[in-house]
Amino acid sequence: MTSIRCFLLVATLFLTKIVSASDLFPQPPELQPDVDFWVSIFTQYSVDEGVLHDNRNLDVVYDRLDMPEKTSRRERNRRVDKRREQLQGVLRTLASGKRENLSAEEARVLSLWPDDVSNETLSAAVKRIRYQHGLRDRFKEGLERAGRWRDYINEQFTALGVPTDLAALPHVESSYNPDARSHVGASGIWQFTRSTGRRYMRVDHVVDERNDPFASTRAAGRLLAYNYSITGNWPMAITAYNHGLAGVRRAMRQFGDTAYVDILREYNGRTFGFASRNFYVAFLAARKVDQDVATYFPDVVPEKPTVYATVKLPTYVSVDGLSDGLTVSQKDIAKHNPGLQATVWQGSKYLPKDYELRLPAASVNGSLDALVAGLPDTATFSKQLPDMFHTVARGDTLSQIAETYDTRVSTLVALNQLNSSHRIRAGQRLRLPAAGPLPAATAEPAAAEPPAIEPVIVAAVSTAEPQPEVEEMEPAAMADELASPSPLPAQTALLSDPSDYSVASDGTIEVQPLETLGHYGDWLEIKTQRLRDLNGLAFRAPVDVGQRIRLDLGTVNAKAFEERRIAYHRTQQDSFFRRHVISDVVEHVIKRGESIWVITLRKYDVPVWLFRQYNPELDMHNVQPGTKVQIPILTAAGNT
Repeated sequence: MTSIRCFLLVATLFLTKIVSASDLFPQPPELQPDVDFWVSIFTQYSVDEGVLHDNRNLDVVYDRLDMPEKTSRRERNRRVDKRREQLQGVLRTLASGKRENLSAEEARVLSLWPDDVSNETLSAAVKRIRYQHGLRDRFKEGLERAGRWRDYINEQFTALGVPTDLAALPHVESSYNPDARSHVGASGIWQFTRSTGRRYMRVDHVVDERNDPFASTRAAGRLLAYNYSITGNWPMAITAYNHGLAGVRRAMRQFGDTAYVDILREYNGRTFGFASRNFYVAFLAARKVDQDVATYFPDVVPEKPTVYATVKLPTYVSVDGLSDGLTVSQKDIAKHNPGLQATVWQGSKYLPKDYELRLPAASVNGSLDALVAGLPDTATFSKQLPDMFHTVARGDTLSQIAETYDTRVSTLVALNQLNSSHRIRAGQRLRLPAAGPLPAATAEPAAAEPPAIEPVIVAAVSTAEPQPEVEEMEPAAMADELASPSPLPAQTALLSDPSDYSVASDGTIEVQPLETLGHYGDWLEIKTQRLRDLNGLAFRAPVDVGQRIRLDLGTVNAKAFEERRIAYHRTQQDSFFRRHVISDVVEHVIKRGESIWVITLRKYDVPVWLFRQYNPELDMHNVQPGTKVQIPILTAAGNT
């Protein structure tokens, strides 16, 4: 009897777990073909081949192409374009209404579609032929690499209340490759952009924790938990990880919070492209493979996690002195501390104070704490080395660079003899105040100076030895390797901001924190009084957060206005998160007589705009006692 009870208890717990997982990550039948497509890409097609398919109906796969990795990009483009044009010709013929006396190729293509497919559907399909390369080899390598960090991921996610199933997400993002980089600047196994990463980690020219699987895992857990707190369900929280919260909230308002099929099939947001549309179903596919490795990759042996010793550095330390004092090579220090930037290995920066050094316990001869405490005076320093140069990274602006180094744009312009437009380019090396003015005799741009004269600060991650370049992926599973990199969307910098900065179809906007009528006038290139007249506002009457304002789009169109608006908020938020990091979130219950402004600014020292991001549905002018609000807890970002 006892055995029967135990069996029933175990069976109940097992079924509860299945139901729970199904509830958390629903898979409507309509999405099954999409999931099956990605399972095949992850498990059946190698990197030496790919498929041409319809980008909306993923069960329509037209052809498989051999595409060895050694093939040049030009040749790959030629092969894909040639086959695509052939298929387009077949589709056009079928779209003209031809259904009899079909060639073998025409009959084959038509058979991929339902029997009652319309001419209109086939005509639309002409422009939707997409190439997707196979990922079987990379997925297998990712399953092996994942063993290094899976225990840690499960531990951190469990502590944050995040489902451990989400450990499958890096298979989609990066194939668990810590060296993965994307064309929009995302980095590491969790593919954080710099702007999003700075919310939860240190990201600068000395330490970039996006490339540290441990630090970025903690950040990913916090970001996913935050996304879920805003969306209320995991399909949309996962989609927001790629597309951003603002766009996902617009889609949810249009179709319904849990209308997953309608959103993924019908939502036509400006930046809701193939990757965003497929991110959740690709996750479901990766999760399926990840949880049944024996079926898909029976020979996979996950790598074992390294047992580490860690210590928080009590002062600034030179890499030479640390290597000598610990009798550990710089190569090994770099391997296990991938967040340290090239500036450290080039000697232009020390390892920063309070940095958490991580080394394999087996490689340390004694207590790591004791060894660090015993470093000689020649290896430790009370101050960081000054910055001499900055190498411009993709997405950098002069104002951001000036703020990072506590200087002025005008100073950078003068030091580097920039032209009147103040244009800078990725890879350009800018002289900083500590390096002094350009030599009068040569007056050459700083970028032309030989690196041997002054240490160079680069924005890319580096280790003691050069690392092979990694193919750009954003995300890895959805990267069409034959596509040219597209321009960076402005929304990329605001993925974690749920605020709606769009112009509605009726020409109105919702007022957001930090905004005034003066801002709107500047972005629209009109007089502020015009906006007052248009909205019946008295002179000097302020606008309230959440209020809707009608715009005059006669001079500047809606798209340009949105771009200027987003750029403004990007600058404000980027500036803030260079100095602050979100380390936790607490729930606060509003008491009688409490004001949102007093609570945020005085009690928690959180700006109102950030508070609203964590409580986007709250009417800040009508908060009742007993209302529960989320408060982000801030700590100071690491100093160089």
